[in-house]
Amino acid sequence: MSRLDDAKRSAKGAAHSAESSRAFEMAARAGYAANGVVHVLIGVIVLVVALGGQGESDQSGALKAIAGAPFGFLLLWVLAIALWALGVWHLLEGVLVREASGGRSDDVVDTAKREGSKWGRRVSEWGQAVVFIALGLIAASVALGARVDSEEATDNASRGVLAIPGGSIVLGLIGLGVGIGGISFIVMGVMRSFEKKMSIPSRGVGPSVKALGIVGFIAKGIALVIVGILLLVAAVTVDPNAAGGLDAAIEAMLALPYGPWLTGAVGVGLIAYGVFCFFRARFAKL
Repeated sequence: MSRLDDAKRSAKGAAHSAESSRAFEMAARAGYAANGVVHVLIGVIVLVVALGGQGESDQSGALKAIAGAPFGFLLLWVLAIALWALGVWHLLEGVLVREASGGRSDDVVDTAKREGSKWGRRVSEWGQAVVFIALGLIAASVALGARVDSEEATDNASRGVLAIPGGSIVLGLIGLGVGIGGISFIVMGVMRSFEKKMSIPSRGVGPSVKALGIVGFIAKGIALVIVGILLLVAAVTVDPNAAGGLDAAIEAMLALPYGPWLTGAVGVGLIAYGVFCFFRARFAKL
């Protein structure tokens, strides 16, 4: 047991040392800005699609647009490194998750609640780490010349999951998880809970940053909810072609009544979220 405790203390010590690095903190902040660049481009592509144009309205489409610009491959590597740094930061935050406020208690129920809260925050931090590291990998792949197609990858992954015993249940749970993630984004926007993780000034740009966060979180949440619904439909119908990522979600929105207007509103919201990420790079509590 003492060896396990020593290992935990060593891991936390290493994590503390890494987080105390000013260079690492700046790289992690740059990761928020990199995420902002991707979301602004996605939002612009969504707007183009809403107006009747063509484009891949997802992360791979945005990164391919960057690759087509002068010195785009270099920018992609900068984005990839920044996103990896932010992913590692969230990974370390999961290791160093702080105690919830409220003091110590010997009550078994209170102790269990505190442990449950800590693990909930750990899962949240590690989930964000996976997202940012994966996005960095996509950016690096595009920089290396790979023909990344997020929609095709989603279809292939769904087909693989459905092929295993109980695969429809697994895919349904994944869709449910994505949908819940989308709802959590909407709630964060409505409740403005993102402000707890930032030091937003009360004056100057502060009100604008808050407004961008509200609109951006709600728009991204709506898109994720639709992705989750598509995955659930694929699970229920056992049809991998019904699944899809953000690009498929945009197509689904276009098919709705007033679809172009709704899609355009989501595009504007994603741009707002991207601009918010630029300010988050400055005001995030790291």
